Amino acid sequence: MESAGRAQAARDRVPRIDPYGFERPEDFDYAAYEEFFSTYLTILTRRAIKWSRLLKGGAGVQKSVTLKRYIRKGVPLEHRARVWMGVSGAQAQMDQNPGYYLHLLQGEKDDSLEEAIRTDMNRTFPDNVRFRKGSDPCLQRTLYNVLLAYGHHNRGVGYCQGMNFLAGYLILVTRSEEESFWLLDALVGRILPDYYSPSMLGLKTDQEVLGELVRTKLPAVAALMDSHGLLWTLVVSRWFICLFVDVLPVETVLRIWDCLFNEGSKIIFRVALTLIKEHQALILEATSVPDICEKFKDITRGSFVTECHTFMRVKTQPKCKEICAVCGGGAVAAGTRQRWLEKFRAGDFSLDEAPPSSGPVEVDSDQSETLIVNSQRYTTWKIADILKISKSNKIFSEPGSLSRASIARLRERCRARLLAQG
Repeated sequence: MESAGRAQAARDRVPRIDPYGFERPEDFDYAAYEEFFSTYLTILTRRAIKWSRLLKGGAGVQKSVTLKRYIRKGVPLEHRARVWMGVSGAQAQMDQNPGYYLHLLQGEKDDSLEEAIRTDMNRTFPDNVRFRKGSDPCLQRTLYNVLLAYGHHNRGVGYCQGMNFLAGYLILVTRSEEESFWLLDALVGRILPDYYSPSMLGLKTDQEVLGELVRTKLPAVAALMDSHGLLWTLVVSRWFICLFVDVLPVETVLRIWDCLFNEGSKIIFRVALTLIKEHQALILEATSVPDICEKFKDITRGSFVTECHTFMRVKTQPKCKEICAVCGGGAVAAGTRQRWLEKFRAGDFSLDEAPPSSGPVEVDSDQSETLIVNSQRYTTWKIADILKISKSNKIFSEPGSLSRASIARLRERCRARLLAQG
């Protein structure tokens, strides 16, 4: 009874419609979500302050190691459109082509394109109040315009099912038709080439690449798939086509897209491998094809994917005996030193906390970061040790090494195999 009372109290406090306009499902765990969000809200507030400091002055978003680290820890909603536009190259494209979007909307009529888009309008987010015909304003018209403009822009693709979900999310984030168009162009035209072309060769290739990665990193799961003759496209196609939209919770998808726009399609493999690795034991319980398919649906539900910050954030663990610092000619108090060390271990230390005259050199890679402070150069801030910080977050450590070069080689091999198969 007490548990039921807490659940009902949480249901009364948590809005039935989320901040993006989606209705929460009937089986939504309000109590678990409230517990998660009470902690996450504190993190969001802290990150928002740091992002506002980083982006102050209104200058363009420039890629950097610092920006990469910030993005992996999540972009606040109020800055998300600006950051996505900057890191994806969409802002540069829009600035270089003033008036182009409106020109596309006024282009030559294409009955088949328009009909294909209209057919999917009512199928796009029926659980989102902002896309319903009776809403004011109704985002269906905005969605239609973005997809129509893109169909005119990229006639080799036109319109493909799945693009409606991508464009819908972009509209919810940017609240701008033109920005959504240019971000869709970044996704479909550059980040995910050939995913939505008539042959879908890029999509099929990447599903094969995932299969090869699982074979290498999770051979027991690969063996299970092989033993039942099950193709990867049957269990993960929606992950790739919709980029986890309508697969994972909204905020988790947006955190994935933060990294996707900045780091490229490699993030899709990282998320997919993390989901499979985390739930490997559950998947291996399957005894039939329907059972395997159901397990792959199950692994996209629950607290593991709802708690997006735990899923996505970069945790850091310093491999050093102690942080020794000297600031302003005098030793930093032991309490301050201990606080910094604890923050490092909790993955919550920011270089923003260093004195303004500090200047650590940061070398970033997928697997580790090395922070070095040159004590001879920076007289007001010294750290005696070289800190080797290993990343123990989920999606950036669970899959192990995934270099761009290795992914490119796998894509070449899988693409050649698909072409040979006709």
